Amino acid sequence: MTLDSLPVGLSARIIAVDWAQLADEEAQRLRALGLDVGAKVEVAHRGVFAGRDPLAISVGRMTVALRRVHARAMQVETTQIAAKQVEVAGA
Repeated sequence: MTLDSLPVGLSARIIAVDWAQLADEEAQRLRALGLDVGAKVEVAHRGVFAGRDPLAISVGRMTVALRRVHARAMQVETTQIAAKQVEVAGA
């Protein structure tokens, strides 16, 4: 699932980012904000305008406003799914 489709309030981890979809400056800025593979994120709020932009994304103790097009470039895995995979691997 992509970050833009993650339900509000559900925690996830970024598992892949398609940096080719983003301009170099945008990619650099997102990395500087901690939005890279392995980061734990949560959609805190969606915008109220027609396109539902921007998304408020919690990264650690920080909240970042992110356009949907940028969030769509990030593949996420909910932490519930990740926890189940660890349980299965450990069993």
